[in-house]
Amino acid sequence: MPHKHATFLLLFIVIGVVAGILSGWFWGEAMAEIAWIGKLFLNALKMLIIPLIIAAVVSGVAALGDVRRLGRIGGITVIYFLATTVIAVAIGLVMVNIIQPGNGLEFESTGLSESIAAKEGTGFSDLLLSLVTPNLVASAANTQLLPLILFAIVFSAALTTLGRVGEHVIAFFNGINEAMMKLVTWLMYFAPVGIFALVAGRLGKAGGGDAFVQEIESVGLYIVTVLSGLGLHFLVLMLILFLISGRGPGYLLGLLRALFTAFGTASSSATLPLTMECARENGVDLRAVRFVLPLGSTINMNGTALYEAVAVMFIAQAYGLDLSIGQQIIVLVTATFAAIGAAGIPEAGLVTMVIVLEAVGLPLEGIGLLLAVDWFLDRFRTSVNVWGDAVGATVLHRFLPDAEGLQPGESVELRP
Repeated sequence: MPHKHATFLLLFIVIGVVAGILSGWFWGEAMAEIAWIGKLFLNALKMLIIPLIIAAVVSGVAALGDVRRLGRIGGITVIYFLATTVIAVAIGLVMVNIIQPGNGLEFESTGLSESIAAKEGTGFSDLLLSLVTPNLVASAANTQLLPLILFAIVFSAALTTLGRVGEHVIAFFNGINEAMMKLVTWLMYFAPVGIFALVAGRLGKAGGGDAFVQEIESVGLYIVTVLSGLGLHFLVLMLILFLISGRGPGYLLGLLRALFTAFGTASSSATLPLTMECARENGVDLRAVRFVLPLGSTINMNGTALYEAVAVMFIAQAYGLDLSIGQQIIVLVTATFAAIGAAGIPEAGLVTMVIVLEAVGLPLEGIGLLLAVDWFLDRFRTSVNVWGDAVGATVLHRFLPDAEGLQPGESVELRP
């Protein structure tokens, strides 16, 4: 997208977000009537996810060349994902212990949704089983991205060993990837209207400004704890960006279209096409963009992990329970791995939170405390998720060679 167009689009997206908040605040339930426009935009984004991820991962891994290099590149990526997620959870635990938002809170359970109740008894074995699917088509239909990404990585690695036969297949996926990015560019011109409708419709569904204020008042300190933790982790990611990649605030400005879209859609998966476009426009190596961002949109959920840690501690405090250091370490570990299993869709963190609650013996009914404001906080944690993915792409870029126009099957050397 031309720079001038991108600048104007960012301006209109910001206007769309602000106008959506104001419209939903003052006109309340009336704005729920336009929610279908936002859903149309969100569906259009989701329509691009599966072909884009498959094509991007295949072409990205193939561009790395020798399959033996994949191990170290994958290792660097996984270390970044795990390290930043652990940092996020640790920040959340520190903030919730300092602020103590659940102390003295009185509440009544509002019941659990079917999706949350159905996850009772879910464990780590279920997370491992989710890595492999018996039916790729069914996984694609249900937007289960992790097994699709794993298959694409292994498939593209196999292609790099087939010589000229593999090159033709890789060229085919390269073409699909370029076509999908062109579709993303076209769709983004509709983004300001779609994001406006999503924000206004969701706030309208919540009952407008007065109803939203009442929701905030009931768990105000909890909201402060989550947002302050997310803000601090955002700055930590900025520090990582500067120290490892040498990039500054300019990269953040270049990602604003993706971050505002993440805020509007509350879905890192739906935002993925725009995140890839923004990272590519800001000079991040295409191999890093195509490898890190699809994988990160599925397993690198920094904001979600932080949110789950704060939420579990908040529930414990509301029940008058004092979790020991050992139990909080369990929260740290389980929140880290539960976030990996969280789908990149709205409010998915509530579902995987079941694993963390059961790990420390807390009742699932405590989730009822969070339902009223989860849709609001979901937008902020999704934006942090997307920012973490974008920073991860620059980290891997730092360890890739300065090479452009690599042909399928060419071997590349990592920087020392």
